[in-house]
Amino acid sequence: MAMKLDKKTHLTIAYTILTVLLFLFMHNYLGTPVETIPYSQFRKKVAEGKVAECVIGSENISGKFRPPEGGFVTTRVEDAELVSVLMANGVEINGAQENTWLTTLLSWILPAVFFVGIWMFMARRMGGGSGGLMSIGKSKAKIYMEKGTGITFEDVAGIDEAKEELQEVVEFLKTPARFQALGGRIPRGVLLIGSPGTGKTLLAKAVAGEAGVPFFSLTGSDFVEMFVGVGAARVRDLFEQAKKHAPAIIFIDELDALGKARGVSSFGGHDEREQTLNQLLAELDGFDTNVGIILMGATNRPEILDPALLRPGRFDRMVTVDRPDKKGREAILKIHARGVKLAADADLRDLAARTPGFAGADLANVINEAALLAARRGKQEITKDELAEAVERAVAGLQRKSRVLGEKERRIVAYHEAGHAIVGEVLPNANAVIKISIIPRGVAALGYTMNMPTEDRYLMTKTELLDNACALLAGRASEEIVFGEVSTGAANDLQRATQIAENMVKEYGMSQQLGLVSHREERQPHFLGMPATDRNYSEDTARQIDTEVRQIIASSYERAKDLLQEHRQVLEQVVQILWEKETMEGEELRRLLKGEAPAEVATLDPAAEPVAGKVGDNPASESAAPVEGQLSPEPR
Repeated sequence: MAMKLDKKTHLTIAYTILTVLLFLFMHNYLGTPVETIPYSQFRKKVAEGKVAECVIGSENISGKFRPPEGGFVTTRVEDAELVSVLMANGVEINGAQENTWLTTLLSWILPAVFFVGIWMFMARRMGGGSGGLMSIGKSKAKIYMEKGTGITFEDVAGIDEAKEELQEVVEFLKTPARFQALGGRIPRGVLLIGSPGTGKTLLAKAVAGEAGVPFFSLTGSDFVEMFVGVGAARVRDLFEQAKKHAPAIIFIDELDALGKARGVSSFGGHDEREQTLNQLLAELDGFDTNVGIILMGATNRPEILDPALLRPGRFDRMVTVDRPDKKGREAILKIHARGVKLAADADLRDLAARTPGFAGADLANVINEAALLAARRGKQEITKDELAEAVERAVAGLQRKSRVLGEKERRIVAYHEAGHAIVGEVLPNANAVIKISIIPRGVAALGYTMNMPTEDRYLMTKTELLDNACALLAGRASEEIVFGEVSTGAANDLQRATQIAENMVKEYGMSQQLGLVSHREERQPHFLGMPATDRNYSEDTARQIDTEVRQIIASSYERAKDLLQEHRQVLEQVVQILWEKETMEGEELRRLLKGEAPAEVATLDPAAEPVAGKVGDNPASESAAPVEGQLSPEPR
């Protein structure tokens, strides 16, 4: 941004330029006229006696001719006889002392100006976007003036309850007199909490767009610097700017970077962060709510925020932005599908049903991936095949066509995934099977079974948890039944099954020995899905928990083996289809379980020698890579 100069500065610059021009004019035109002559002519004039006086300098010789001629100047040439000739012809001789004050002055001034210029340039660079080193305490907020966000509530879907909560904020910013007449006080701070990607920042911009007021947007990390006190200065400057543009909205994203509970950590930047937080608390108490400034914050770690931030009078209204349900997902998909071309068979309602647990950002990514995939395939519209492939990419990762499996590993993967699918479909409370594949995907998945719930679930019974654990262990059970040994492919399955069992025992009170006691760890992140590590129970209790978890896992594993033995014929049929086609839809599996004859496929004898398959017979070097089974969208 160009710096604006005031009128006084313009006049000063103009006076300086005029003075320099006047000095040059006087020097050039008001001085004594001087003729520049060659040195040879000068010697000739001396010999003729026409030179009256001269001044010998280090480089030039100047002087005056005898009247009526004027002055002269010539370049000095090394001439040892010059002085003798001048004296012989009666010329008055003087020596010239060079005036070097201007040269000396410039030799001091120019380097100083050069280094000052470098310092000012570096100072501006050090300040980055905040305006330079001299403005290090200025706020880094990005200001969107009226209607500058370009987002309204029409661009937000799937979080209707949160929109209703914030509609009151919009009405206050539009018509504050309506609330002031009744003595009402709008909340000073509104805190948006929810999982990553659920639309917290989008919702804050929509509030500003609906209200048509300036929107100050920045993150919690913008306040924290290596210099103690800078963050507090930026908080003060931020509120001063907001007051000048009131009514306005201040939005601080990732508030936990700034508002972490004081005293929790003592690592670097601790003093600076605490001073910044204290200044924010003081500003929240200091500004008058009738001014029309509303502070909005967003975080996915509300459990670590300082309690002083959450008390009434500061962030006294918390709005939960949760993952959307099926109806909300369909509405979000419609918004993101506005700018793409969908084919007639692209059913967004079916896509919403197949994406439980997806947040708004996940759904936007699915639409974008489907559009890119359709473009690569040379299609003019996005069909249901691209949408299905986009969901699989989001859940399981990109296809690894370059990963070539040997025949033995490919056979193990086929039986492993067939075991997952059959047990998951037979158990009444497990999630329905959508697709089975033995095509490697992602980093470590050599195959996958996609299971999706038929409806959004918020509660799960003990029977449902046990059925899910049994389906997770069915892949390893299938390997043991067919090959008499197990592989490393069930690593992820064991982790997830163990987690289910631990939650049943430690959190849900579903243990026979421990009873209705919860041993959940404290300070667990609610929205990030990260397990806590602290333990607040005794060694004896830990031993009982381990015993109970092992019993649940063992009984679920034996149950999976019994079910697979019961449906051994279907297991072989599924493996034959996977061996031939590499993928299998859930509907085809359900027809097999009902006793319908499968389509003609190549016969695979588990005891036979390896034969050439569709993938190739190159032994895979990554035999220890875990096989993903029971894939479903986990909360991220």
